[in-house]
Amino acid sequence: MESRSPTAAGREAPAPTRAGVVLPVALTLAVQVLASMNTVAVAVMMPVASVDIGVPPSYVGIFVSLIYLGATLFAPVSGHAITRFGPIAVSQICLSLCAAGLAAYSMPAVAMAVLGSLALGVGLGPVTPASSHILVRTTPATMLSMVFSIKQTGVPLGGALAGAIVPLLVVACGWRTAALLAGASSLVLVALLHPFRGRYDRERSRPPRLTWQSALAPLKMVMAHPELRRIAMASFVYSIMQLSLTSYLVTYLIQSLRLSLIDAGLLLAAAQVSGVAGRILWGALTDRYGNPRRVLGLLGFGMTAGALLAAGFSPGWPFAAILGVCGVFGAAALGWNGVFLAEVARIATPAQAGVATGGSLFFTFLGILLGLPAFAGIVELTGSYAAAFVCVAAITFACAAALCFTRAPR
Repeated sequence: MESRSPTAAGREAPAPTRAGVVLPVALTLAVQVLASMNTVAVAVMMPVASVDIGVPPSYVGIFVSLIYLGATLFAPVSGHAITRFGPIAVSQICLSLCAAGLAAYSMPAVAMAVLGSLALGVGLGPVTPASSHILVRTTPATMLSMVFSIKQTGVPLGGALAGAIVPLLVVACGWRTAALLAGASSLVLVALLHPFRGRYDRERSRPPRLTWQSALAPLKMVMAHPELRRIAMASFVYSIMQLSLTSYLVTYLIQSLRLSLIDAGLLLAAAQVSGVAGRILWGALTDRYGNPRRVLGLLGFGMTAGALLAAGFSPGWPFAAILGVCGVFGAAALGWNGVFLAEVARIATPAQAGVATGGSLFFTFLGILLGLPAFAGIVELTGSYAAAFVCVAAITFACAAALCFTRAPR
């Protein structure tokens, strides 16, 4: 990353400093937390909501996949929207769509759940490219992995909030009201973000009209660059593991171990909190010792071990042992994203960070889109969540071995 970057007026901005990164990290972290909380709330509510919606609880994977269908389609065009409106305005739009999605869920019907999932996905897709656009301009190069990892702790933090708070809201006032209250929190942040548009949305310009060619340009960028392509493919596999954990853990624990919704939600929260600690730790280690590709490979082995241990859960396991496995599993399966996104931004120039991130996230979201229905299909075919976790562990192990034991392309 260069020490100085151009402003909209053609002047050069001061080099990023450690102190100057605090505010942008706080803002982008807050957006990520609420977007993640709203998404994970669907999986947490589904064991109860499925009865009113009229579907089996295992269909949670289908609805979460629809969320990521919206994210997959809109992540590649995020750069176009960021250029036109600015990253803060795009973040406000995203949060508003998340609130609308949960409002749709509060009207129990399959059609409304489908619309709600798509709205959540369209809102989720541009969140990370918008934050990358801000952070790559305000972060010193020596802190890039650490800062991106701190911002990405918003994903497990949001999941932890969903796991800890949403079940209590469901018990206290019903799942429909819980959905509305979770969505309303996003609208509060929309208002709080508005004063910062003048600072971070100054580089807006009117881009050329969006065409199929320009929409596919971020994907072509990723596929043309060997190392971007390699880590994007890794994110395809790792995202399957990550969302299998966050989407199915609660239902798995309730149906297979007969735990209560509150206990299962607390175990999901423990996995998410471990993911927060993991993201910070892996980012710091990568900045200190380098070789993000090797770090990503080692995290893949950690995810494999966590999934295999989770597949071995039985009603005879002590709660403390289940808690420990969920913590280790979460640290690895929820901890890799910051290292991945920082490496994408590092490979791209600051001007192309948002575009490269959107193109790479297409493959990340595509993994979720294809992987979660496959997970649900294995559960339906075998009647076993454990078998599905073993299958995901197998492909994750192969991907981790490829990252660790093959030579990096020039």
